Amino acid sequence: MKKLIAVLLAAVMVFSLAACGGEGGGETAPKELRFVTGGETGTYYAFGTVIAQHASSNIGTKINALVGAGSKGNVNKLADKEAELAFCQSDVMAYAYNGSNLFEKEGKVTNFSVLGALYVETVQLVAVNPDIKSVNDLKGKSVSVGASGSGVYFNALDVLAAYGMTIDDIKPNYLDFGKSADDLKDGKIDAAFIVAGAPTNAVVDLATTNKNTHLVSFDEEHLNKLLAASPYYTKSVIKGGTYSSITEDVTTVGVGAVILVRDDISEDIVYKLTKDIFEDPGKLVESHAKYGEVSIQYGASMTSVPYHKGAAKYFAEKGVTVKTK
Repeated sequence: MKKLIAVLLAAVMVFSLAACGGEGGGETAPKELRFVTGGETGTYYAFGTVIAQHASSNIGTKINALVGAGSKGNVNKLADKEAELAFCQSDVMAYAYNGSNLFEKEGKVTNFSVLGALYVETVQLVAVNPDIKSVNDLKGKSVSVGASGSGVYFNALDVLAAYGMTIDDIKPNYLDFGKSADDLKDGKIDAAFIVAGAPTNAVVDLATTNKNTHLVSFDEEHLNKLLAASPYYTKSVIKGGTYSSITEDVTTVGVGAVILVRDDISEDIVYKLTKDIFEDPGKLVESHAKYGEVSIQYGASMTSVPYHKGAAKYFAEKGVTVKTK
């Protein structure tokens, strides 16, 4: 009898320990999720803060939106377990997952999955010098190619390459969005690559104070070269009137703005967060205009990196199947 009781007690202890491990075996269910976004003047931070505030009030877990250091820096935060969620460009997440380009030296980072794609980030070539009307006009000019550690640098290289140019053909400056706008305003640089959802706060402010602010369009010949060489881009048009001093449509390219999540976060929390973002986003447009671009179809459209099981569960309920690990 004593042996039987001992066996039963041991079984109860094993069951209790297993239950403490959380859903999914090894997954964690923290009371707070750290969400690295972008610089304070960019769309990532502004939209990420709104997403975090709304979710915190609805899913039973606090989401803390933090200033980020660019897409590469955000992925590194996930790799080092210094964040649970991160905004990232779709091209940079593929670089990380495959260990290429920005991640060629460090190697692959694979401890994350996709929660969902939210909107298209446009490659905006901003200038205040009226003589800069084409990418070709950047030769010999001082040009911001994005903050060190961001994906903007590689976007700039791709655009320059489509026009037969390299980084050596310009005078590169490594500046974030806010500093790029400030230096354009002060005449310290001639142009800047800014990759973000339009309208971007830094460009809005610049266009308001400097009526010469304009965006450089990509002509069809070079646009097609860029799309052929780098298929993770899609053609994108920034409508006239998006910025106060820009009345005509501007043709450019875009990449996806994606939320990534660490694999060890519980399926239940990721499901709830995905639902909070994608369930009837149109009703939240007043809190941030980017909700107007959020959709189930685009959210589930990423193919280069698998989705988290919690996100996949939500999309499956909406009739869309996504790849998981």
